[in-house]
This record gives sequence, C-alpha cells and structure tokens, in this order.
Amino acid sequence: MIVVEMSKTTVQNGNVSFLQDEQCTVDSEFRYTLFTVYYSIIFILGFIANTYVLWLFTRVYATKKLNEIKIFMVNLTTADLLFLVTLPMWIVYYHKRGDWIMPEFLCNIAGYLFFVNTYCSVAFLGVITYNRYQAVTKPISTAQSTTRRRGIYITVAIWILIVVPSMYFLFNEGVTKQKSRKRCFELYNTESDNTPVLVVHVVICICFFTTFLIVLVCNTFIIRTLLSKTMQARKSAQVRQRALWLVCTVLTVFVLCFVPHHLLDLPWTLMILGKWNLNCRSQKLLNDAHQVTQFLLGANCVLDPIIYCFLTKKFRKHLSENLKNIKDSRKCSRQTTETAVEGMVPLEDYLHSSIKP
Repeated sequence: MIVVEMSKTTVQNGNVSFLQDEQCTVDSEFRYTLFTVYYSIIFILGFIANTYVLWLFTRVYATKKLNEIKIFMVNLTTADLLFLVTLPMWIVYYHKRGDWIMPEFLCNIAGYLFFVNTYCSVAFLGVITYNRYQAVTKPISTAQSTTRRRGIYITVAIWILIVVPSMYFLFNEGVTKQKSRKRCFELYNTESDNTPVLVVHVVICICFFTTFLIVLVCNTFIIRTLLSKTMQARKSAQVRQRALWLVCTVLTVFVLCFVPHHLLDLPWTLMILGKWNLNCRSQKLLNDAHQVTQFLLGANCVLDPIIYCFLTKKFRKHLSENLKNIKDSRKCSRQTTETAVEGMVPLEDYLHSSIKP
C-alpha cells in the first residue's frame, strides 16, 4: 500500500481502488457492498479462531518451553489479530462508500497493520515451512538441536524487517479529500517523480516470490520424502496424512490468498502511475481484478488457524478434548433439562461426583 497523489488519476492501493481521468472513470462499485459483508465475516470467524488458538497455546505450553515452530505459530497468530482489530474500521469505511468518518490517525494505523499482517504472515508461513522441511528430511538432527534461541532471533528479525519500513504508513498523510469524501490511502500523484514508488513495489514482489519459491521447493521435498521411504521406515499413515495436509494447507494459503495479489500488483502499479497506457475497458478489468485479489488477501486470517491442527500432536489433543467437553456439556445440559421434572439430585451425590479425579 504505497500512497502517491495523482493529478489526473485517482486510485487507491491496498484495500480499495478508484481511478478517474478526463476520458475514463473507473470505480469498482461492487467493492463497497462486497468488502462490508466480507470483512464482517472475516472479523467474526478470524477473531474467534485466532483468539482461541492463542488462548490454547498459553494453556498447553509454558512460555519458556516454546520451541522454534511454536514461536512462529504464536507470532503468526499475533500478526493476524493485529489486522483483525482494524477490520471494524474498514467495515465502516466501505459501508460509507469510501468515506473515512473516523479520526485521521486511525486511517494510518489501519493501513500500517494491513501491511504488517500481510508480510508477517508471508514470512512466518515461509519459516514454518522450512522448519517442517528440516523436520521431515533431517528428523534426527532436528530433534537433537535446540531451536528455541534460533526461533527467537528469526522472529525478532522478521518483525524488525517488516515493522520498521511499514512505519511509513504511520507518519504519511493517509486521509486525503476527494470532493465530499475523505479517502483513506487512495490518492496518488503523478506530477512528481514516482520511480521510488515503482521500485518499492518491485522489491516487495521480488521478496514475496522468493519466499514463495522457497515454500514450493521445501514442500516438494517434504512430499517426495514422505512418499519415497520404504514401508518399514515410514511413519504411520496417520502421521504422513497430517504432514501432507499441512503441505496442502500452506500452499492453499499462498496460492489462494497471496499469489493472485502479487501477480497483479506490478501491472496495476504501472497502470496507476501512468507508465503503462491502457484503454478504458482494460483499466476497468485490471482494476476489478485487483479488487478481487484484495478480497482473497484477507482470507489468510481465517485459514492460518487451520495450519496449527497439523503441526503439533499436543495442540490437536487439547483441541479435540475442548471440542469433546463442549459436546458433552451440551449433552449434559439437555439431559438435565429433560430430567429436571423427575426430581432434584441429592447434594451429597453431586459433591461426591464433582470431586472425582
């Protein structure tokens, strides 16, 4: 989400997009209703899922016993939650058809956390994949190594490399006026030299596709290793199946959520910066396609928690136990309601049953 003000062309990079000149007016009208509904769903599902995952981690694992993979998982969840808390602001913004009615500093925070979540998620999914690659291809050395300190160092490096450059969004003028509306990170300016903006987009795309290439290579080796071992040396079918599901889930998050956006990012950037001249119809199609990629980009906050189910046995155990307890409590509640008319449970029986181990 790089912000540039344009004299003839007005667009938004990041969450919304609007383009206008003397001959062609392009505004993806469907985005207002679509993102209002979509972000509402993402906020509810994502906040519940990620909050539950973070709560479960604090109950299952002591902080000092978190190894490398669990440190990455906790930080991925944290990045998702940072973005999710800004969604109510984007929901209001889209509901008002692209008019920022809240304090202007909140626009800066929303844009900042949008960028941080996107690329922290990419980075942590990348290092999680590499960690699983080591665990599958070099299980003995991985099991014998102490990875907690390395996990902390890598995590700190990821946050610094993403959080610090992203502070541009905190100090830049995020809200700009357009007629009767206040746009949040929408206006661009082509009067000044916009080469640095293009360079930033190129660097972002190079870094993303480098990470994606690492994920593809590591997952290819993981699949080949799992399927090439002899029957005696293979792990149980259930373990192999979970590992394969993990590979599929990580690849799904990348291919569905991140790849489409970054495939279109450079062509879209060239168009809005006036470096690629297209006819009006092509501009509209590219702009609409860019909005669809923004739509997909937000889904990672809901898909990420699914990954945790395939990573650690202890996490799956506590998750299944909690789900079983919820099911049993509902069943018990129904039974209590049905038998309430038959009589009261003796107090001494209740106390006796409640203190059983």
